[in-house]
Amino acid sequence: MLPDDLLSIGELAGRAGVSVKAVRFYSDQGLLHEADRSGGGHRRYAPEALERLRLIRSLRALDVPLPQIARVVAEEAGGDGLGDVVARQLDSLGAELAALRWREAALRLLHEAAPGERAELLRLVGALGTPPRTDTMVRYWRRLLPLRLPARLVAAIVEAAVPPLPEQPAPAQVLAFARLHELTGVANDACLVDHRPSPPKPDLLYDGLREAYDLAAPALLAGRGPAAGEALDCFVAAHARAHDRRDTPDFRRELGRDLSAGDHPAMQRYWALAGELTPVPTLGTVNSWLSDALTAQLAGS
Repeated sequence: MLPDDLLSIGELAGRAGVSVKAVRFYSDQGLLHEADRSGGGHRRYAPEALERLRLIRSLRALDVPLPQIARVVAEEAGGDGLGDVVARQLDSLGAELAALRWREAALRLLHEAAPGERAELLRLVGALGTPPRTDTMVRYWRRLLPLRLPARLVAAIVEAAVPPLPEQPAPAQVLAFARLHELTGVANDACLVDHRPSPPKPDLLYDGLREAYDLAAPALLAGRGPAAGEALDCFVAAHARAHDRRDTPDFRRELGRDLSAGDHPAMQRYWALAGELTPVPTLGTVNSWLSDALTAQLAGS
């Protein structure tokens, strides 16, 4: 004889609001344990199986994978197991939403383009993942920076130079990113890296430039034009130290002449595209502001 409080598979399914097939499947997967079998071989479940089945149903409604559900039910559905699963699902959903937003913006870009432009835009956008990755830009900067630069500086510069992906991209930003991806791709690497700067002491240069950029950024965000001040002094001093020179009027004139040539065309293109992806001033924008500040100071001296 079986205990009177045991539930048949049909009774359990009916009380939980799921199909008999689902109960059988969860049992076969080891998520739901049967208490016994009838004389005819039919499954019987203890009353507490109802709460476990409702838990499984709720987690499946949130699209939680079966292996993660198994972890939750193994820990009696409380405490850290459930919290970890929920956090993991939120991360997964966030990635899915990011991919959908980029796909929507890419489709809008193609939809709004003139018919004669769509094939080229599709080629550019089709080379990206969904959502896209910044790997090609990271690799480009790691190749561009001086070989003797300390790893801590390389990591900091790469983080500042590679624009973050917008959370809500506009079609124009998808295009800007696609062009950046192409610009820094393998086929263009040799052309881009041929302008790698190589001062005698690159660590002193880049350490000083980071400080100068931090000092200048508030002025750019406030919309103030290039001007002399602490940021410019730090900028010039960084260049001077990197070349074993002193910050003198003569050195400032030499530096001004060197900077007047401007960036490599590929780098100018890079910063223009990067600026479309972030509201924060790019390193290129800040560098140009400081160069212009030096030019203005020299013109007034």
